[in-house]
Amino acid sequence: MERARVFIVGSGVVGTATGRGLADAGHEVSFIDISAARIRQLLDWGLDARDRLDLANEPESIIFLTLPTPHEGHKYDLSAFSAGTASVGEALKDTTARHTVVVRSTVPPGSTEGLVRSMLEERSGKKAGEGFALASNPEFLRAVSAEKDFAHPWMTVIASRDEATLQRMTDLLTPFGGELRTFEDPASAELIKCAHNIFNATKISFWNEMWLVAQRLGVDLDGVASTVAKSAEGSINPKYGIRGGAPYGGMCLPKDTCGFLGFAETIGVEMPLLSAVVEVNDRLVALGAKELDPRTDGGVSEASGVAGREIA
Repeated sequence: MERARVFIVGSGVVGTATGRGLADAGHEVSFIDISAARIRQLLDWGLDARDRLDLANEPESIIFLTLPTPHEGHKYDLSAFSAGTASVGEALKDTTARHTVVVRSTVPPGSTEGLVRSMLEERSGKKAGEGFALASNPEFLRAVSAEKDFAHPWMTVIASRDEATLQRMTDLLTPFGGELRTFEDPASAELIKCAHNIFNATKISFWNEMWLVAQRLGVDLDGVASTVAKSAEGSINPKYGIRGGAPYGGMCLPKDTCGFLGFAETIGVEMPLLSAVVEVNDRLVALGAKELDPRTDGGVSEASGVAGREIA
């Protein structure tokens, strides 16, 4: 790809890793942040850093939104993200070039075409797809190795309604390597990122719940966990259970999920995650009784213990 003009709006861990990675690849990168201390640090590193986004005399650029979206109770706090997005909208108002705004922050699904699009259109007076382009490119960076993860990604996800924007982002990010997946609907990319993090959190909580059982039994969990990681098909088969829309069935999974709950109770260990697993499955069973014909591909296979074609 030709040298791109890039702006990074929000220069925390994700923004810095993204911007430095693109700068190292030869692109012209400017960081935007409201923190004077952060700007000084970036300048000390020899990077271009500013306290506001000015697009008046800039050519077509790619503007990454890498703003914080922490949680407040059981909801995302989008105040900083919204403020940063509004500032981008104001900057778009003063330019004749068609810039591409890319949502890289982790946001609730639907935000790119909801909050972001409406705010950019309102502040700029321009229409998405005409006056500016819009895309989603969620990050998969670990805080302890963010710059390395950006330089060597294992997965890159891009979504946009506009084919030219998809191609532009593909050209920008393909040289870094890793598997690339593109989507038309930005909500798909946003849901991927949320599900990615939640899946990781669920796995950690699962083994913590099993650790409580192992502690009560006096069993060393390390050997158990490492063996299950190799023996359980759900750990090694990317198609096993990864579909949704049908419950697990057969003999083994219902027996052991329900039976182990009773066993845990006898040794005085509460298992809220396992209880939730059973509860969700019961809901799908009830739904399936109304909507799924067991004689079809959507039903429960008693022989294989899986629901549908690829789910367990």
